[in-house]
Amino acid sequence: MSIVMLGLCAAMTWSGLPGPEWDLVYSQPAATWDEALPLGNGLMGALVWGDGSPLRISLDRTDLWDLRPVEAFERPEYTWKTMQQWEWEKRYKELIALYEDPYNEPAPTKILAGRIELSIPGHPAFQESRLRLAEGIAETRFAGDAIVRVAVLADRPAGWIEAKGCIPEVAVIAPAFGGKPGKAIRAISAGDLSLLGYPAPETREGPNCRGFVQEGWGGFRFAVAVVWRQDGDAWRAAWSIATSDEHQDPFALATERAGALLAPANADAALAAHKAWWDAWWNRVTVEVPDARIQKQWYLETAKFGAAARPDTPPISLQGPWTADDGKLPPWKGDYHHDLNTQLSYWPAYSGNRMDGALGYVSWLWNNRGNALEWTKRFFDLPGLNVPMTTDIRLRQIGGWRQYTHSATTGAWLAHHFYLHWQFSRDRQFLETMAWPWIRDCAVFLEAVTAEKDARGKRSLPLSSSPEIHDNKPRAWFPVMTNYDNALIRWNFRTAAELAREVGQPEEAERWEKALSEMPDLALDEDGGLAVAEGHPLTESHRHFSHLMAIHPLGLIDPVLGGPEARHIVDQSLARLDRLGSSQWCGYSFSWLANMAAWAGDGERAARALNIFAEAFVLRNGFHCNGDQSGKGYSSFTYRPFTLEGNFAFAAGLQEMLLQSHRGYIEIFPVVPADWKDIRFSGLRARGAFLVSAERREGRVTRLEISSETGAAPRIRLPWTGQIIDLGDSADVAGARIQRDGNRWTLQPLT
Repeated sequence: MSIVMLGLCAAMTWSGLPGPEWDLVYSQPAATWDEALPLGNGLMGALVWGDGSPLRISLDRTDLWDLRPVEAFERPEYTWKTMQQWEWEKRYKELIALYEDPYNEPAPTKILAGRIELSIPGHPAFQESRLRLAEGIAETRFAGDAIVRVAVLADRPAGWIEAKGCIPEVAVIAPAFGGKPGKAIRAISAGDLSLLGYPAPETREGPNCRGFVQEGWGGFRFAVAVVWRQDGDAWRAAWSIATSDEHQDPFALATERAGALLAPANADAALAAHKAWWDAWWNRVTVEVPDARIQKQWYLETAKFGAAARPDTPPISLQGPWTADDGKLPPWKGDYHHDLNTQLSYWPAYSGNRMDGALGYVSWLWNNRGNALEWTKRFFDLPGLNVPMTTDIRLRQIGGWRQYTHSATTGAWLAHHFYLHWQFSRDRQFLETMAWPWIRDCAVFLEAVTAEKDARGKRSLPLSSSPEIHDNKPRAWFPVMTNYDNALIRWNFRTAAELAREVGQPEEAERWEKALSEMPDLALDEDGGLAVAEGHPLTESHRHFSHLMAIHPLGLIDPVLGGPEARHIVDQSLARLDRLGSSQWCGYSFSWLANMAAWAGDGERAARALNIFAEAFVLRNGFHCNGDQSGKGYSSFTYRPFTLEGNFAFAAGLQEMLLQSHRGYIEIFPVVPADWKDIRFSGLRARGAFLVSAERREGRVTRLEISSETGAAPRIRLPWTGQIIDLGDSADVAGARIQRDGNRWTLQPLT
């Protein structure tokens, strides 16, 4: 399949490698796993923390899951019709018992891999820990010139440790899975790992080798192996994690992988490949802005995205490759939440020119669509495709708040990412074999589930919700269609029609245009902004901007293309958020707001939201911790469960301030704050498969370059005059000199 994954930067480039001044540096050691230095390669992750007594390396592998089935969901009454009937009959205890309580069982759940502990002889004093962003290496220094460096190798399922000035003592610690199966009492996360009830691990030890084999549910096994070698005062170690899905003897496989790295020639080659991968990663895109806090956080997010997202590994779950190492079940089971979390996690992949990471996400959805199709037929008894909102790694329903885990529009929001991948890559094979079929199948389901018309002759939903308005209270089901559901259905019908014409199926396009015409209007509140649903304005601060999906990310209401009426809707919607305040927001709310403000044309608001996120809603390693850690009252939530969507939506927000292309033309520096006089970027990606580089000095754009991957000419809004032009030739236009070299255009101001 010729799916576009990587884009080369345009000619106007700078070194994208972050200098040491942007490294993550600790003068005091991390004492908890969630403040550790994060490393990863999409499949394997590591967290480096501690002071050397010991130095801990928490291990993870993203496909380690307890996949025991949810037995309640095999019951005959587990159906959409039963849910409707019980809601009407107010049988709330039975609804919770069937649809929600299964999530309180300890499994299915993501599980961690264990820990390596390195004890430094003599216990020399800790001096510094540093995450060298440019190289993907964690380095810890101790008194007496002792150094330990750790890497998760970028291109293979193995990790690397190098010690200088010391010979560490090695211990390999298995997770505390053993015990009696029980039931967690779950709010965010509750219950020890022992609730999973696994047998004790089989420890393995040999000359310069240690590890274990752990049996999980259903005969699944995984193994961790660490091997080391000492040559004089040089000490090196490697580790790997293998599973029974790969080999009948996972410990033998893990040992083989790790041991192969210790030969000097192999080690040098592996480290050279690791460095080359990170060099290419950073040089693909460069971003430089004058706000140091935002700049540093963007570097941290870009490093984490490189560690978490690859085209051929499991996609980013709530914690990605960094499952909690605290003896507890991970927050929210470390699962896949599709009411916001997975979607926001991949927003930066598109404008950030990380299409390989985005491909890993949509490929996973596509490869597991069979499970989603089966669930759609079994639960809804309808044709087409929908997806459970909370899923395991195989895209299977695992339960939770019933109004969202059984939403009718989750598949449509996931369809948006198929569309984005097509828009930014223009890969026709991807369009024809993945994007169009997924979006069409979702449209088929939405057409069926909205078949019943209301009194006005408009399509309706028998149960409609808006994540996470009213949490899981009975009133979280609205008596009319919410704007969240309506926007997603309208977008899916509209996009199905668009893609049907693109692939040459005009009859299909007419079908979806007709369905779109039968949808009710989006509901407005008394001020003219978007309501939650008709007759239900947003009345309190809320973390999830589900009612504003039509503004961002779907772009159904655009303040530029939609004229004064759309401008009023957008302005009033944001004004209501301001009036209600952020007391019930999470960190990701500020990241999302930055993206929305960028599309609304408000750079000051976007930059302010990004600064608040980076100041108050991250731990010192940059992990998004949901609650306000600043003590400044940005939110009443002050807890610290770590999830990744806020991190990656942050990166997308900055990129949307620098480059936009969702209106059918490319805009350069569309919404930067007035005091951002000097900015530059290279290699950002625009819809249409264009790579863009630009520089602004003393508040004026001095140079712009655009490369086309398809050969098509770009359409741009000139930053000097505001004129929208097609670059079909190299003729100068008012205010700009244009030069063309093949599929690359260079523009400069005439004065």
